[in-house]
Amino acid sequence: MSELAGRADFAAPAGVQCFVTTRHDGCSEHNFSAFNLALHVGDDATTVNRNRSLLLASLQRQCQQPLLQLQWMQQVHGISVWRATDSVVEPPPEADALYTREPNIVLGVLTADCLPVLFCSEDGSEIAVAHAGWRGLCNGVLEATLKNFSAAPAQVRCWLGPAIGPCHFEVGNEVRDAFLAKAAIGDQAATRSAFQTDNNAGKWLADLYALARLRLRSAGVQQISGQVQCTVCHADRYYSYRKQAVTGRFATLIVRSI
Repeated sequence: MSELAGRADFAAPAGVQCFVTTRHDGCSEHNFSAFNLALHVGDDATTVNRNRSLLLASLQRQCQQPLLQLQWMQQVHGISVWRATDSVVEPPPEADALYTREPNIVLGVLTADCLPVLFCSEDGSEIAVAHAGWRGLCNGVLEATLKNFSAAPAQVRCWLGPAIGPCHFEVGNEVRDAFLAKAAIGDQAATRSAFQTDNNAGKWLADLYALARLRLRSAGVQQISGQVQCTVCHADRYYSYRKQAVTGRFATLIVRSI
């Protein structure tokens, strides 16, 4: 049986499982075809909730845990981190990262070009997920997520999921200037190198992956995995807001089952 949530290639410790969905095989139609998981994009709410139920069933089968719960968040491109306890919160909290030490609570982030980032401690007792669009990344959402861990950053593993790649992420001078203003003196050169000149005057091609790796390493994280999977290049597999403004969202998820 083909599952709706594929396993992420994240070398997480035993007891931690990670997944990424695609836009395939769900119930949504038209621009949202077919496995849209977001309620805020104009898709029919009944259809989205059906997709979410199918997702949860898929995760329960793969984790062999019928008691799994799904925790979403209302993402606002900020740096707030919600600490999930023993039960799911509805309506979802307004945050751009979720953290928990509890088993069987699936933490999910919805994206369509922004960078999803998974976190887990070496011993598997702590997990988190973050939504790193350029604003949140620049303002410190990854660092804010790490501050919730009892484990030191050197004992935290991170994985970077599908997002708009440096081949397509065109930004203006204000974005480059914002990152340079936040960068430590020792990170200035590496930050500049994450912005390559574009053919359009006053525009740059930004590398979210390079910027995220830089920020994580500066915070003390040593184990960072995940390769560029450009959502624009692969808009047939993932949703991309840049490619199709009216579109759905796919999910990146993490759960500790012990």
